[in-house]
Amino acid sequence: MSDVNRGNRPLSPHLTIYRPQWTSITSILVRITGNALLITGLLIVWWFVAAATGPEAFAVADGFLTSWFGDLVMTLSVLGLWYHLLGGLRHLVWDSGRMLDVEKSELAGQMMIVLSVLLTIFTIIVV
Repeated sequence: MSDVNRGNRPLSPHLTIYRPQWTSITSILVRITGNALLITGLLIVWWFVAAATGPEAFAVADGFLTSWFGDLVMTLSVLGLWYHLLGGLRHLVWDSGRMLDVEKSELAGQMMIVLSVLLTIFTIIVV
């Protein structure tokens, strides 16, 4: 309150020297994919409600979800679903007290990204 020199100091000096880490980036992406999956769930619910409402409403919803943009959204949703699942499994491993050192945590984050991409490609090919 009585600090008269407050305006001369930088607000966040740590932001200029901070190096993003695999664990922080993957944790943020888990949160982002969780929120994106909520939107995907709403799109799927819209599709079901439109199917129950009638042929006109279903044609609109189905037209959107089977367009190139809908295909892109659903493909990214599959990627987000696999990534979010692998993030949850990583946290279960961490909760058991395993893989908490820096090297193994970073390896787990890198493996999450690689496995989610591979599982998405597998899902698209099989389904």
